[in-house]
Amino acid sequence: MSDPRSSTPSDPAPQLPTRARRRGPVIAVVAAAAVVVAAVAVGVAVVGRQSAAGAPDKTVTIGVADIAQPHWKPFIALAKQRLGVTVKLVNFTDYSQPNPALSQGQTDLNEFQHLQYLANYNVTSKDDLQPIGATAIYPLPLYSTKYSSPSALPKDAKVAIPNDAVNEARGLLVLQSAKLLTLKGGGTAFSTTKDITSSKIQVQPIDASQTANAVKNGSVAAAIVNKNYAIDAGLTGAQAIAQDDPKSASAAPYVNAFVARKADASKGLYQKLAALYQAPAVKALVEKENGGTAVFETWSPKRLQSTLAKVESDAKAAQ
Repeated sequence: MSDPRSSTPSDPAPQLPTRARRRGPVIAVVAAAAVVVAAVAVGVAVVGRQSAAGAPDKTVTIGVADIAQPHWKPFIALAKQRLGVTVKLVNFTDYSQPNPALSQGQTDLNEFQHLQYLANYNVTSKDDLQPIGATAIYPLPLYSTKYSSPSALPKDAKVAIPNDAVNEARGLLVLQSAKLLTLKGGGTAFSTTKDITSSKIQVQPIDASQTANAVKNGSVAAAIVNKNYAIDAGLTGAQAIAQDDPKSASAAPYVNAFVARKADASKGLYQKLAALYQAPAVKALVEKENGGTAVFETWSPKRLQSTLAKVESDAKAAQ
């Protein structure tokens, strides 16, 4: 969340996760089914091919939202070398699609979201997908190509934020920490634009995939942009004028993770595969792709699942 990893993730929620959102679970499922057919896949996936040891190769399909990023190449190579696994990546261009595809068995795992996003999906869709391996926490930045600091933004400047159920709330908290607005009660992981009590700017929630283009083409003065979209758009660290603190206790829900169906969450092979993300060759490229901002975490599956359960509980209690 990735984002929503950003991690999200975003990586890596503005309304209660159980409320109907702009893209409901049923719509997401239909979109997922369609997109998998046209998804881009990398890696050689020949089921039943014999390995050097004479055993059939294993094939694991992973849903991602950043297939073009270089770090996947050494990840795929290490999976083959160390685990005898042929990794097949399936790319999704919309955050609403990978989880329904995983739930339906169209992929074996996914890696694109943080725990808060996963919690929102599970509660909203009444699903039980589980994290099995941590990747990193990615700060959620506020980008501008015209202004060098939040204080430099003119009064009533238009600022875009992602409109999905989780990243909208996180974006609002970033804007609050940048002293651009104030949220009712200080804001929570479930804040919405309705919770804005005062603001120096005009907040414009739009689709997460459009935030980078909005700030680059000048239609907004600044925008909250998830990491994969920022990378694809060529936004630089120098253009990030504010961000949240990935080391704070409140950042725990924004740990990105590999996710599996509950029935597969204890599979040792899947957990070993997720752990390859921490390999030096993979980490080095992830760091380069993110301008050195990724904060890697090695949480156990138990800790990830415990944190997820708490976030889901908070979401239900906030109804």
